[in-house]
Amino acid sequence: MSITRMWVMAHKEVVQILRDPFSLLIVIVMPAILVVLFGYGVNLDQKHIPCVAWDQDGSQQSQDLLKHFAASEYFTIVGVATSERDGRQALDAGTARMVVVVPWNFSQRLQKGGPVAVQALVDATDDNTANVVFGYAQAVVQTYSSEVQMDWMRGRGSPFQFAPVSTETRTWYNEDLESSAFIIPGVLALVMSVIGAFLTSLTIAREWERGTMEQLISTPVSAMEIMLGKLLPYFVLGMVDTAITASIAIYWFRVPFRGSFVTLFASSAMFLIVVLSLGFFISVLAKNQFAASQIALLVTFLPAFLLSGFLFAIEQMPPVLQWITRVLPARYYVSVLKKIFLKGTPAALLYADLLPLAAFSVVLALLATRAFHKRLG
Repeated sequence: MSITRMWVMAHKEVVQILRDPFSLLIVIVMPAILVVLFGYGVNLDQKHIPCVAWDQDGSQQSQDLLKHFAASEYFTIVGVATSERDGRQALDAGTARMVVVVPWNFSQRLQKGGPVAVQALVDATDDNTANVVFGYAQAVVQTYSSEVQMDWMRGRGSPFQFAPVSTETRTWYNEDLESSAFIIPGVLALVMSVIGAFLTSLTIAREWERGTMEQLISTPVSAMEIMLGKLLPYFVLGMVDTAITASIAIYWFRVPFRGSFVTLFASSAMFLIVVLSLGFFISVLAKNQFAASQIALLVTFLPAFLLSGFLFAIEQMPPVLQWITRVLPARYYVSVLKKIFLKGTPAALLYADLLPLAAFSVVLALLATRAFHKRLG
């Protein structure tokens, strides 16, 4: 294999990239756009949930309870209902996600020391959000209930009996529970999928489509030199985009980075080899650029977005889908990214993700090489 001929092929591919505005747009602008869109546009944090209060009691005690909801960072009182119809209209119109209903005998039952129930009507069109809202509402009510119980027992000269066991929670790795810290590291996998598979899927298909592959075959350049020469520029661009995306995540969105940059770029290089090989394999099999680009998006970008654990926890998926994710390289890369960024896990403890990623890179590289040799005949 000649390094000179391989370098000439790489230079030819660079010239082709520079002449294609669409490719330049994807390479330069797409990584930043994806990070900004997911960083600002996708927010899984449930705060300042709009709710409507229906206070049937109108007492000081009922107002104190509603003030607990208003003081919480998770709720915002956006209106007051005077009937069931008002609360229903607020939920139907979408102006409120929850209606808090305080019964008419609320203060009376509290003064007697008896139990009293507060109703929460929640819009459950989004079941995940509804479960979160229920949990927040129960936490607010339990806090108010503890204060009422303490005041009631002190007013009667009885010492307050604390629960023998209490739970004190402390969050690790994502202390502020910000969804951006969970989402943005996985954007690197989407960037690699676009840069790697989508662009390389056009390389050989473009040569066959334009009829220039026959000219390459007639030259002394070998199949391996063609393949490596065409993939080398995209590998360099992919690593540059990795650095750009990681820099935006760390310095703009303030995502904590506790791991090693060496581990980050080494794992990114392995995943980049995977998507480059897959894109090249698709390019060899496809008859035209349009078909190659569509297949590349279907088999790389969509699985990386939906089944890699990027947005949706794999543990919550049906068992069949969980098994399917085991053959998706993006699953292991996303796992590595989150562990490097948030946990700072050393490379020695990432073997469960790095070994499958390395195996995928070797297998797909060999598969792409064999398919290209077979296509050239």
